[in-house]
Amino acid sequence: MPEAKARIKINKLLEESGWSFFDDDKSKANIVLENNVKLTKTKFNEAGEDFEKTKKGFIDYLLLDEKGFPFIVLEAKKEEFNPLIGKEQARKYALSQKCRYVILSNGNEHYLWDLEIGSPNIISKFPTQKDFKNYNSFKPDPDNLIKEKVDEDYIIKTQNPDYDKDPRYKDETQRKNYLDENRLRLLRKYQIRAIERIQEEVKKGKDRFLFEMATGTGKTLTAAAVIKLFLRTGNARRVLFLVDRLELEDQADKAFKEYLRNDYSTVIYKENRNDWRKAEIVVSTVQSFLFKNKYKRIFSPTDFDLVISDEAHRSIGGNSRAVFEYFIGYKLGLTATPKDYLKKIDPEKLSRKDPRELERRMLLDTYTTFGCDVIDGKPKPTYSYGLIDGVKDGYLINPVVADARTEITTQLLSDNGYIVTVTDDEGNEEENVFSQRDFERKFTSEKTNRTFCKTFFENALLDPVTGEIGKTIAFCVSQNHAAKITQLLNTMADKLYPGKYNSDFALQVTSFIPDSQQFTINFTNNKLSGTGNFNPLYKTSKTRVCVTVGMMTTGYDCPDLLNVCLMRPIFSPTDFVQIKGRGTRKHNFLKDLIDKESGKTVMNPEKTKFKLFDFFANCEYFEEKFNYDEVIKLPPEKTGGKTGEPPGPIDEYISTIPDPLTIWNETNVSDKGMKIDRMYFEKFEDTVKNNDEVQKLMKDNDLDGVENS
Repeated sequence: MPEAKARIKINKLLEESGWSFFDDDKSKANIVLENNVKLTKTKFNEAGEDFEKTKKGFIDYLLLDEKGFPFIVLEAKKEEFNPLIGKEQARKYALSQKCRYVILSNGNEHYLWDLEIGSPNIISKFPTQKDFKNYNSFKPDPDNLIKEKVDEDYIIKTQNPDYDKDPRYKDETQRKNYLDENRLRLLRKYQIRAIERIQEEVKKGKDRFLFEMATGTGKTLTAAAVIKLFLRTGNARRVLFLVDRLELEDQADKAFKEYLRNDYSTVIYKENRNDWRKAEIVVSTVQSFLFKNKYKRIFSPTDFDLVISDEAHRSIGGNSRAVFEYFIGYKLGLTATPKDYLKKIDPEKLSRKDPRELERRMLLDTYTTFGCDVIDGKPKPTYSYGLIDGVKDGYLINPVVADARTEITTQLLSDNGYIVTVTDDEGNEEENVFSQRDFERKFTSEKTNRTFCKTFFENALLDPVTGEIGKTIAFCVSQNHAAKITQLLNTMADKLYPGKYNSDFALQVTSFIPDSQQFTINFTNNKLSGTGNFNPLYKTSKTRVCVTVGMMTTGYDCPDLLNVCLMRPIFSPTDFVQIKGRGTRKHNFLKDLIDKESGKTVMNPEKTKFKLFDFFANCEYFEEKFNYDEVIKLPPEKTGGKTGEPPGPIDEYISTIPDPLTIWNETNVSDKGMKIDRMYFEKFEDTVKNNDEVQKLMKDNDLDGVENS
């Protein structure tokens, strides 16, 4: 009965995808049931398989092509069984029938396996005969990919094949300016190494990869090189680049066009709904594909041979995962902060106790999704390059941490909390205790917010060209808090710079604000509320501060950002790393000058630091108090309905007492980084320490040997 139930579901799925059990006026049946086939050793000698003990077997479903030849083997299992247990059995049947494809299904969960490429991939529906016909003509050759030589000029050769013939390039004194002015991008050594790691994994038969790279290390440029690698070697016909935010979609589209347009075309799906098939690279938000199940209605699982998930720690959860897993082929994840939901978890024990929780953890775990190997009990990404590496190699910068606490925030942060005595209408006194989590939720202090803003104005890093407040992102507790901070900043700016900004100095950029995602794009492109307010020759946003809550965190690229304000407590290490990462990119402000002659007046055009205003001791928390070994809590399951913060007042107590600054301390973060920056690096460090060869070299005091190994 269990297998019969599974087969009823499988039959329905086959019919929905156009497969037919019976002849009709238009076509012949293309499904054969329980086909009995012989399996002999001689048939599999070429494949290196030994099936001597297997004499014959029955194929559950044999799907035929247009000419009636065996095309796909479908292996059915009972509902309570994982369909993957039929993998090897189905492989034998497929090889005996000279079929390239296998479908494994228990009626609820399905895998499609291209025997010529990697491992089985989850699918949400069965592909049609037409889908397979189109895909079957595609003959990838992994050997071409493995042997492809990737040098530092791999992208430049697409941008300008004759770049090295230019006299300015040949002149080493002019080479850097020539490359910069023509926006020609050299791959860095670590980016080349990341691509080589994919080649090594493909050689092992892997088809999923994960790049764990710090913010600002050029994940998009690296992705462009990966895309070229797959397209150029014939291992992909079309690539899908998935993002989860509008501003990231715009960034990726512009980047791929800049890097690859001479060889390949790039489109944003929603802007090219009718002719996206003409492009080799399709960029889209996950939301666009999810809307009305568009990814199922418009696309075939075989339409993309390489799917890249940007900010993969966010793009594989909930419904987003359905889009990601729908397409078969190679998968690459990019992230600075992978989610390790299996850390400190005993899978066998949890499976017995709560198998559903284990399943959710595995689905959300970044390392599991991308098939990462576990070494010494710890998952290892395909390639890792952290903030500490980037700072050490001179590509990234660390912040100057400005620890700024008021009397009230100091007490909110204390073990005892901030104690307020309230007298009711009958004269009874009651003590209320508030913690940092209550700020701007149960407890509000306008004086505290005013001190935050005043401290920022007095200590912010300035734009080296105009001398005005450098571009800034301020992270607040809530939508209401963001509205208050925006108002305070604009009021103060009007007093400091009369007539200069007219309430455009600060802009609230939160999910309830219309066009907020476009605001983030305009801020990056230096045209938010206009440009050139202080210097008409200089391209920079009139708006100097974007005040947000959760936007502008993951993946947001704004290299000329000089200040990041933490006007809220942060308890998630992922959020803290992402927010801090907004400022780590380097930048040369001279390139934004329209008149090159004006650049001579700029004293310090290079961005060598950014300031992290920490009003809630977040840095101290992640340095001294946070438990990096704790089990990550699963996010709550969505139950439907609108999500997000409700508008309107949520304050329970409003303080009116003065709240001066009591702690002010600026600290330069060293090259060793913060503890939170080392949390991922320590995984690699432990692996190196446990390596037998490294241990032997250390005993012999062979430091050169250690470095080379």
